[in-house]
Amino acid sequence: MLGKYVPSVTFRTRVRDETIEGPNPFRWEDKTSDDYFKGKKVVLFSLPGAFTPTCSTYQLPDFEKLFADFQAQGTDEIYCISVNDAFVMNAWAKAQGIENVKVLPDGSGEFTRKMGMLVAKDNLGFGMRSWRYGAIVNDGLVEQWFEEEGFSDNCETDPYGVSSPQNILEHLRAGQTAAA
Repeated sequence: MLGKYVPSVTFRTRVRDETIEGPNPFRWEDKTSDDYFKGKKVVLFSLPGAFTPTCSTYQLPDFEKLFADFQAQGTDEIYCISVNDAFVMNAWAKAQGIENVKVLPDGSGEFTRKMGMLVAKDNLGFGMRSWRYGAIVNDGLVEQWFEEEGFSDNCETDPYGVSSPQNILEHLRAGQTAAA
């Protein structure tokens, strides 16, 4: 993906709408890849699933904690994408107390598939999910790529380190234009 543009897809999101009464004041809103990436420098990271151990204990909370450090390096937004629907992603962000990182639902896996990162996780009962990766994306162009080793279907391990916020931030600070 390094040197390529993110795929053009439509994300089915749920957004808060104060005009809606009751316990679920949200409405559907379609967002496109351009809405998220055009004219912005973003850190994108993807993970196998919301509410899963590594994702909930380290990856998402650490990106949230380091948000100001990423901003200091010129990052406009940090996006967490997963092959989960909008309801799950929003509930996960709320449960994690996330205020800065934006969660993107890829319920059908279309974005993940077009990124070349869709893998089977049937061995865990997940079905098709994303391989763990991160990227620095500038105006839709992938400038840096951070893919965990061992890309494969039904991987017995859950590699984590290359796509950690600490590693990505280190590369931004060093001003590197390519990543491992």
